[in-house]
Amino acid sequence: MNPFIIGKSLIEGALSKDLSQYPQGIVVVIDKPYGWTSADAVRKIKFMTQRWFGLKNIKVGHAGTLDPLATGILLICIGKATKMADTLQSQKKEYIAEITFGATTPSYDLEKEIDATYPFEHITRKSIEDILPVMSGEIDQIPPVFSAKLINGKRAYEYAREGKETEMKPSRISIYGLEIVSWNSPVLRIAISCSKGTYIRSFARDIGLELNSGAHLSGLVRSASGDFRVEDAINIDNLKLFLE
Repeated sequence: MNPFIIGKSLIEGALSKDLSQYPQGIVVVIDKPYGWTSADAVRKIKFMTQRWFGLKNIKVGHAGTLDPLATGILLICIGKATKMADTLQSQKKEYIAEITFGATTPSYDLEKEIDATYPFEHITRKSIEDILPVMSGEIDQIPPVFSAKLINGKRAYEYAREGKETEMKPSRISIYGLEIVSWNSPVLRIAISCSKGTYIRSFARDIGLELNSGAHLSGLVRSASGDFRVEDAINIDNLKLFLE
């Protein structure tokens, strides 16, 4: 049996108030709001489901962190479906990233202010196309210092906020596909298909370096996670209406 799926176009019938009716649990496909952490989404949905099922203790978790400044698919697992979180998280992800050349930030996105500027006028669509093969396939990627990467049992961003330098070790990741959506200098919009553990913020930093400039992630949408697509996701307000 598969888990019960809740999404904009994936609501499989009415939702019983008896959690035992879902032996494989429930997966909610949400479109995470801008500015919310993944933990914010988990807390909100846990509160809603506690009220719906009349249970104080209910397991709720997510299958793959999505940065606060990103929107798009976040899979929330409820009940027995939390046991599937690792499997769901390991599936291929797809993103639409907006990358702005000519400036960098310590977090590689807009969470932190610009710390340096660089020339970008030499960058063309062709020069971008020419370096994309170098950035595809199995590659070693260094995660951002402002990330949830664990270092000696502590999150990397905790060290960074304390002003402590940490050595970020590279992770082996896979970039399955890269396709330019639009180029309006200095802003690139690009579709990225990748493996679990890929930091799109690091991709933005790296493409800036490859093009002898600097760059940061100025926008991000997770458009797919495994077989789930953002068109199928439900927003928090509609989920609340559904549960009421």
